[in-house]
Amino acid sequence: MTVPMLVDEHHEPKSESPLDENRNWPTHGTFEYTSYYHSRREIISFKEFSAKSKEFDFVVIGAGPIGAALAYKLAKDWPKSQILVVEKNWAEPDRIVGELMQPGGCQAIEQLGLRNVFSDIGAVPVHGYYISYRGRQLHVPYMHDANGQLRGVSFHHGRLVMNLRAACKAQSNILCVEGSVTELVGQVDNGRFTTVRGVRVGPQRIQADGSDECVDVISRKLTFVCDGITSQFRKQLNERPVELISHFCGLVLEHEPVTSDTYFDGPTGTTSHVSRPVDAKGNPLPMPHNGNVMLDGVGPVLLYQMSERETRVLADIPGPLLPSESNGQLRETLRTSLSRAAPKHLYPGLHAALMRSLDDSRRIRCIGSKFIPATANTIDGAVWIGDALNVRHPLTGGGMTVGLWDVVILTDLLRTHDAANPRQVQRVKAQWQWRRRPRALVVNVLSVALHALFAAETKELGLLREACFDYLAKGSYFTMQPSGFLSGLLPSPMLLVFHFFSVAFLAVYLRISDKSVAYSGGSLVYRVYSAFYTLYIAATVILPVIWRELQP
Repeated sequence: MTVPMLVDEHHEPKSESPLDENRNWPTHGTFEYTSYYHSRREIISFKEFSAKSKEFDFVVIGAGPIGAALAYKLAKDWPKSQILVVEKNWAEPDRIVGELMQPGGCQAIEQLGLRNVFSDIGAVPVHGYYISYRGRQLHVPYMHDANGQLRGVSFHHGRLVMNLRAACKAQSNILCVEGSVTELVGQVDNGRFTTVRGVRVGPQRIQADGSDECVDVISRKLTFVCDGITSQFRKQLNERPVELISHFCGLVLEHEPVTSDTYFDGPTGTTSHVSRPVDAKGNPLPMPHNGNVMLDGVGPVLLYQMSERETRVLADIPGPLLPSESNGQLRETLRTSLSRAAPKHLYPGLHAALMRSLDDSRRIRCIGSKFIPATANTIDGAVWIGDALNVRHPLTGGGMTVGLWDVVILTDLLRTHDAANPRQVQRVKAQWQWRRRPRALVVNVLSVALHALFAAETKELGLLREACFDYLAKGSYFTMQPSGFLSGLLPSPMLLVFHFFSVAFLAVYLRISDKSVAYSGGSLVYRVYSAFYTLYIAATVILPVIWRELQP
């Protein structure tokens, strides 16, 4: 039954600019499940659910981008199965990350049969990255395939999630429940789960005294834990401590749509082909329809469009401690960072827009940037997936790419095995871990390593940042293969290590020859010593992260 779509004044209509229509990856048009976007007829409350059957083939905890995509694919691959999706809040989420999908993630979306999920939400195609450093600029375009340049997509996070949820709600074999999963149900040995047989479901809001009546749900085949970065069940699988690396502080720039596609693309590597508008009312980005990365702030500053009229600003503040907003220290830190990243004499329009947005913001929204390496899924009857399993720094925007490819690989393997047979499922999980690892390792390691370089808290890291910029500026494969790592299109750990240490040896050359701006001066003997100490620092940046990713 088709449900009419309600009008939502906060949901922007279709993209207003046809300048960047991609014939191979449409972001305009109509999503086939759009009519379910606002519908709540398919969602039942906990009270209604408590009177229904408590046995399902699959149980999915969480309906974020990974949980919703997984539930949809299970429904399509197992049309006779009954699938339960439990989500605490089915309203449109509002987050300041998860708003850019790399081309690798777009490929995964297509594999899942959701090719048009970016339609009708005002999404904007993304061509690559513009990076600025010490008054220099470079363009890192995405790779090409036989059909031309591959593209990513940027959007409002909540609108994409609602489209994915709409696809779930349209499937007759998915039951959507608004409630909370309070605990996993199964066999426990020495305080640790060995087998998960189901979940305990309670109302949307659980009373602190535990007086709520909960019901047990049996999962005949598998339970999927997809409750995101704040997963309450991660410790059942992975007891390693969470590493808080930095914080992203989010702002929004409002502007007019671009009227020309002149600055959507540029030459590969070093470029002077950038837009520098004076009027802050127009699109202020140096390269619209690209991820814009400014490296001269306190930490890296990212800018990307969520629609033709809105741009997200994410200013990184390195370290686990965030300055206080109550005494004005946070705003002062952000003002300094944004002014350094986009100086007025280079980017007059962008500088004005950033200062205006900071002044007009009543509250600065911040989110911690964490790193949680994956661990083997050895518990029978359950699979941890998405950010519940594995978290990386959001600097490179690769989280959804990793999570969606995890869904693609896992569902492809499950389709040829008996999901109710624990031995077969353990074989599936072992194969899944092996097949997911190259892409996940590249994206995860790159995110942490690049943040260490771009935040540059020491002279040695500053030298490595300068060498990284010079390396990417060379063009050719010096630019395009690292672009493949960023975009999730080149899942080759060995190639990543080769390029990272190529950057490190370029840093050695810059230091010894005294051609570095970031780290200059000293006698030849001292320059040689500090150059090879920088090489040691480079090894300490990347090798421990790789080692942690390789652990079972």
